[in-house]
Amino acid sequence: MKLYIGSDHKGFDLKEKLKLFFSLKTPPVIFEDIGCFNKDSYDYPQIVFELESKMTKKDIAVLICGSGIGMSIAANRFDKFRAALCFTKAIAKLARRHNDANVIIFPADFIETDEAIDALDVFMKTDFDGERHLRRIKMIDERKNG
Repeated sequence: MKLYIGSDHKGFDLKEKLKLFFSLKTPPVIFEDIGCFNKDSYDYPQIVFELESKMTKKDIAVLICGSGIGMSIAANRFDKFRAALCFTKAIAKLARRHNDANVIIFPADFIETDEAIDALDVFMKTDFDGERHLRRIKMIDERKNG
């Protein structure tokens, strides 16, 4: 499993703080930063396109934009992503357990760094429950692909 992290210009500061969180964990979390790399205006779909070219269904990712909505809409256009807009650790846990989300999206303008760190930590540690939830995911996948 590989971890990717990306943001637009609005999410840049939070992305950099999450990268610091990764480096301070024991052992450090290995990740790939897919951009953007400064606070200059940057179109969030470009980050999603970059992620789509790299990520497999076994990987996980963190995407960040101002509201989280644009990244969510863009990411969920691709079959390999099950992206969830999360703003609490309870939501992040349910996103993994019930929806097998592999992309967590943060709304940089509406979440504190500590909340994002807590939610990300839970997201990374939580496994999919499977069973009845798998049936629902398959229903969505069949409709999306058919």
